Amino acid sequence: MAELTTLVSGIGMGESARWHAGEFWFADWTAGTISALDASGNVRRVTAVPSFPISFDWLPDGRMAVVSGTDGTVLLEVPNAGLVPHADLAGLSVYPWNEIAVHPSGGIYVNGLGYDYSADPQASGVIALIRPDGSVEQVADGLAFPNGMLVSDDGGTLVVAESNAGCLTSFAINDDGGLTPAGEWAAVSGSAPDGICWDGTGGIWFAEVPGERCVRVREGGTVVETVQLDQGCFSCATGGVDGGLLFMMTARWPEVMDPATPGSGQVLGLRVR
Repeated sequence: MAELTTLVSGIGMGESARWHAGEFWFADWTAGTISALDASGNVRRVTAVPSFPISFDWLPDGRMAVVSGTDGTVLLEVPNAGLVPHADLAGLSVYPWNEIAVHPSGGIYVNGLGYDYSADPQASGVIALIRPDGSVEQVADGLAFPNGMLVSDDGGTLVVAESNAGCLTSFAINDDGGLTPAGEWAAVSGSAPDGICWDGTGGIWFAEVPGERCVRVREGGTVVETVQLDQGCFSCATGGVDGGLLFMMTARWPEVMDPATPGSGQVLGLRVR
């Protein structure tokens, strides 16, 4: 296996790994920012976000949509105005909202935890659909801590990581944007999948905090590859010029949640194909 490379260090809690327009993008939940790493190793801060969880994706027209999780708000990038409110999710759930995935049609899926972090785990997570006009609708429920989320390139399938259920769950996306449960995409028993990304060949990489690793699985649950790390892994993305680089966001857990602890967050890179 190729050697792990530390690309960025000293950040807080890095999350929402994305490859977009030739750069690696990530959120720092501690700092409340979204940043981008270019091919020369330079990091630029793109924007600040009012509250975490912070997750983001891009609409088909190139504008960025951002989840300001505790606020229950989805913000939309507007030229010369920055991020402005686009949709209010608080009417569906007052609990924190988490990951986002944009459909090729422009619909925006956002999942929510369904309970407070401090409460006992519950299978009360939800997925909301935000239509292009800003209207919102709940399209799934009963999820056990929904985390990373993806839409297939053909727009027909949504996959969500259920951290407390140890599985990646799939839904068929209907013509109207609604979701029909399609069962387990992959059972990953004994794992707590967090952020996820396509691997470029039909499989999925999932990040895991307690196992301090990033794991590649096929549909059905066959483990193809495991990258063992020395910190919790919160999110991952494939990218690079040829799509063969795996970017991983890591930090010491649970120390990363203590504001007095020096930033242990890193962006790690590994060639995987």
